[in-house]
Amino acid sequence: MKISVGLLLLAVAAASPEARYFRYERPVQKSTGQSCVVLDARLFAHVAPQLADLRLYRDGAETPFVIRTDAAAEIEGKALAPLNLGSRNGQTVFDASMPDDRYSDIRLTVNGQNFIATVTVTGSQTESGGAETKIGSYTIFDLTGQKLGRSTVLHLPESDFRYLHFSIKGPLSPESITGLMIKSLPMRQPKYDTVAESSQVTQKGRSSVLEITVPAHVPVDRIAFTPDATPALFSRDVNIMAVSVTPSTTAEVNSQQSLTSSGNILRVHRLQNGQRIDEERLALDVPREDFSTPAKWTISIENGDDAPLQMKTVQLQMLERNLCFEAEGNGSYALYYGDAALEAPSYDYAKLFALQANAARITAGPEELNSTYQQRPDTRPFTEKHPALLWVALAAVIALLGGIALRSAKPAAQPPK
Repeated sequence: MKISVGLLLLAVAAASPEARYFRYERPVQKSTGQSCVVLDARLFAHVAPQLADLRLYRDGAETPFVIRTDAAAEIEGKALAPLNLGSRNGQTVFDASMPDDRYSDIRLTVNGQNFIATVTVTGSQTESGGAETKIGSYTIFDLTGQKLGRSTVLHLPESDFRYLHFSIKGPLSPESITGLMIKSLPMRQPKYDTVAESSQVTQKGRSSVLEITVPAHVPVDRIAFTPDATPALFSRDVNIMAVSVTPSTTAEVNSQQSLTSSGNILRVHRLQNGQRIDEERLALDVPREDFSTPAKWTISIENGDDAPLQMKTVQLQMLERNLCFEAEGNGSYALYYGDAALEAPSYDYAKLFALQANAARITAGPEELNSTYQQRPDTRPFTEKHPALLWVALAAVIALLGGIALRSAKPAAQPPK
């Protein structure tokens, strides 16, 4: 019985959404059937953490929805052992038995440094070869001696051969090849939206530094670099730090949110020893952190003894977020948010949702102040509304008790002799 009463009180205390209590609204483009609204970075600046107070209304009635974060499917690499590893005509050769599903990128596990080699790949349906189809020729390299990094990835087109056959021309012996790793081909690459960007680079010692401020709650999932066309060759370490904007009190400084990360950006376009190398890695994933205040991101590109890189722009990006729902053509929809009293909704629609291939991709209009906005009534107990009065009353009680104690402690009058 006590549990039932407690649950009832909790239900009564939980705030329910009403359109008049939302501070902001955005009209939604008309559509029919399953539709997905792109949630841009501007919305996150005014919505509650984790989009808890975001609601969708159709002509004043709450409409169920689901929030989707765009991302490529997480694909676990599968390690394979090379078969028939040996030498033929002065080249290192081996085969690989491939999985039944489709695949693309293959990373060779190669021992050794400071090499450039060409890998020719053919495919067949039998281990012995038979009718082989040439897939392509790829350059692998290790240029650590020139501080230009390493790449042993073969970017194959989408393939489904049961067997692949490899022939390596270059300074790699059979003992250098210890294995290979494959990844299944993702259906597509994830979409990103730019949150903030800057081209204002400051030189601090041997580092090129950019500082970018991002509003509170706006997610950042990766950093994309766009350098000038020159130099064609570089490999630079990057250090990333994000901290909440400096608070005003010492207590707040001690609880300041922060994030650190690091990585490497690389570009190699060159012809060396008759072999063409084209490799670029110009984006870094960063850990997710929901900053409760605006955050200052500091990106430091370590130049070492090389000339500083000239950046056209550096972009902080978030994975695209979508709000998906079933749209009826005879109604007007709008997003509402800006009511901190709300908790995240729970809809059956979200639990049973399946994205359709023909789902409409729609947009929300500009943010507007809700014309019917009213401040939500304060339903807190009197003591929570006025905590100072509680302390005043407590001090008065302590003073009263102290006075009584002092009166009681006075010595009793002595009778006359």
